[in-house]
Amino acid sequence: NAILYENVKYTYKELNECINRYANYFLSLGVKKGEVFNVFLENRPELLFIIGAMSKIGTIGSLINTRQRSKTLIHSLKLNPVNIYLIGEELIEPFEEIKSELGLSGKERFYIVPDNGKKQAPNDYINLNSVTKDQDENNPPTTNEIKGMETYAFIFTSGTTGMPKAAHIRNVHTVSSINSWGGMVLNMQPDDVLFCSLPLFHSNAMHIGWASTIWGGAAIAIARKFSVTNFWKDVRRFGATCFNYIGEICRYLYNQPPTSDDRKHNVYKICGNGLQPEIWKDFKERFGIREVYEHYGMTEMMSMFCNYLNLDCTVGFNFSPYTIVRYDIESEKPIRGEDGYLQEVSEGQAGLLLIEMQSEYTFAGYTNKEANKEKLINNAFKQGDWWYITGDVLRNIGFKHAQFVDRLGDTFRWKGENVSTTEVEEVLSSLEDISHSSVYGVEIPGTEGKASMVSIISTTEHKKFEFNKFHQILTNSLPKYAIPLFIRFLSELSTTSTYKIQKRKLKNEGYDITKLNDPIYILLPRSSEYKLMTKEIYNNIRNGVYPF
Repeated sequence: NAILYENVKYTYKELNECINRYANYFLSLGVKKGEVFNVFLENRPELLFIIGAMSKIGTIGSLINTRQRSKTLIHSLKLNPVNIYLIGEELIEPFEEIKSELGLSGKERFYIVPDNGKKQAPNDYINLNSVTKDQDENNPPTTNEIKGMETYAFIFTSGTTGMPKAAHIRNVHTVSSINSWGGMVLNMQPDDVLFCSLPLFHSNAMHIGWASTIWGGAAIAIARKFSVTNFWKDVRRFGATCFNYIGEICRYLYNQPPTSDDRKHNVYKICGNGLQPEIWKDFKERFGIREVYEHYGMTEMMSMFCNYLNLDCTVGFNFSPYTIVRYDIESEKPIRGEDGYLQEVSEGQAGLLLIEMQSEYTFAGYTNKEANKEKLINNAFKQGDWWYITGDVLRNIGFKHAQFVDRLGDTFRWKGENVSTTEVEEVLSSLEDISHSSVYGVEIPGTEGKASMVSIISTTEHKKFEFNKFHQILTNSLPKYAIPLFIRFLSELSTTSTYKIQKRKLKNEGYDITKLNDPIYILLPRSSEYKLMTKEIYNNIRNGVYPF
């Protein structure tokens, strides 16, 4: 089998025939190489048919995040000139809500990709299943003309900060992923099944999930969405031997009460990114996972760290040329020495990760040219060299291995020291009455830098929360400057489509209780007790009454 989905199975022969029917139909419309389609579809086999068709005819599928709505959705749909829209039946309503704001010319074609038939599409939609069912099942004539460096998809960055950017996904990217992930890392075989609950419009699912199964003729089992309740049930139902993850998925699974069924499955290897060191070994032991292939990479880069040797608590090493350099925490830019060149960190130190490029034009990058410029630096170590700025902080742990430390934008400065949000969150994750947390910096009038604030989901209501225990553990585990001064209690944390917490939103909301209804507690100067924030305390903070 190639695809398992709910109660449906597709062999590789059937998958190729479905892709070809789509591809030949699109060619019959007279589409040109490089033409962009907007694809707005949840996880299901039809999405893979569409993506496969794009790669065979030289067109580009702009894979729209299905959780986007309103202005963000409009932004993504308008990012490229488009005449063909492929909309899943399940997403007709949010698309129709903003359709009039897309600046349409009237020449566009709108296709509905049927789902369960419960939602009626407007009359101007064409049923994609109906028009493709009788198409030629042989490879389209364009198949052998496709080049490796041609783009077949745009994948949007997750948008935890600012509006999403569209990254080029080229054929060579996927071929490389098939070989590296499917062969070198996972050694996928025909009897392997990879369970994928991450959205297929993101790189993890595409390049770690689907691509790796192709190498060995294995199957990908697709879940419509991630569900912590159904995750292990689906794993057992599909007979999965592997699953792809992001750290948040592992955390959600880990936070569930242990059961006698935790090891009753066939999964022995997992692959992904973001599994935190503080739960790494416990996660493996509890769920019986023998192999963890953690990696670090970016959608827009053909470079990857991977834990090829199955060591604990590391992103592994990178075959591509890279360096880790000193950087300025305020400007978030690399620091140049007196000679005008960048300065590498020593073993054991953390710094900004740069990936070497052959030239300015090697970077596939984003569709936004200005965004590309911000990500590149030249003359770093010699005249004429080019490097990609990842924006992430890694630690050089020697022997070409590295540990992920933090997203640079999530590192802030307080009391003249750098605060790592990951470091604080790791301590918070050890507390039994906190199921999820997000740490970020907030401004206090009359002070330099940003103070630490945390939004938490607590297993107890805020009035019964053990603040003294909380403060004692943090005092014992963290430097004073890293201890959160503000605690916000939430019932849920807003996330992106890949379940990453949207910190920008939390940062912008801060601790303004005149606009927020959530309980917020504060640790005032020269105090070891958190107090419930009142309007009086808030106004005193704004007026600089307290000597932070």
